[in-house]
Amino acid sequence: MSRATLLTIALLAAGPALSDTAPVGNRVEVNGMQMYYEVSGEGDPLVVLHGAYMNIPSMGAIIPKLAETHKVYALEFQGHGRTTDLDRPITYPGLADDVAVFMEAVNLPKADVFGYSMGATAGLQLAIRHPEKVDQLIAASVAYDADGWQPAFRDFIPMMTVEMFTDMPFAEDYKTLAADPEGFPALVEKLIALEKEPMAWEAEVKALKTPVLIITGDADVATLEHSVAMFRLLGGGGMGDMGAPLPASRLAVLPATSHTAVIGQVDLLAALIEGFLKGETPKGMFQ
Repeated sequence: MSRATLLTIALLAAGPALSDTAPVGNRVEVNGMQMYYEVSGEGDPLVVLHGAYMNIPSMGAIIPKLAETHKVYALEFQGHGRTTDLDRPITYPGLADDVAVFMEAVNLPKADVFGYSMGATAGLQLAIRHPEKVDQLIAASVAYDADGWQPAFRDFIPMMTVEMFTDMPFAEDYKTLAADPEGFPALVEKLIALEKEPMAWEAEVKALKTPVLIITGDADVATLEHSVAMFRLLGGGGMGDMGAPLPASRLAVLPATSHTAVIGQVDLLAALIEGFLKGETPKGMFQ
């Protein structure tokens, strides 16, 4: 099954998590659409970007957890959740540009960014295209090249059809939030096209100055080799304890974790994210 199929089955049925920080929802015009977003918590700003076929509630408990220590801006992408769709394809550069315009619209000059799956790849493009907007990036289940996806997933992409998704029970769940309850087939068609979009951003990733925390499951949609390659592009993968400081970017591999299991490990994710954003590192023998 595709990462989108697995993701939706596992998450779209989940309701919003309880939180002491009640989110405040609003809409803002972004590139011709009415984008829905929620703000919760207090602290340094953190923009949260969801995965394909997802919305704010289906991100689960990670948003209220992060809102305990940050002012979280969680948005819903084009055609997802309560955000309207429009007559244009969904592309990673386009999603990134939407986030940049959103940040301007809510008077957010710069923020940390946490993205999952499609949201992580959009966040990566945001750091590439709009580096002045991103302080630090957390990218969970991300790839910078289409060859980095697992072979099983790459083989499955040409087999995807709209009917494959519209016949699934979660297609009905889409209607409960959607600005256009009948818009799901059009969204699926665009997301299938997104899976076929060329991705080859090695040079751009290598040129990044933005610190990046790569989070991947050891059975994720991207291969482990690809995640390690990305970490090396960002200056990681060398030996510590040799006197030189550790790189600003980091790699975290979650054990026994598939793609759809990444976002549900809330306490582990929060600990990794907080340590990264604060610049905390485990102390070695020579420190």
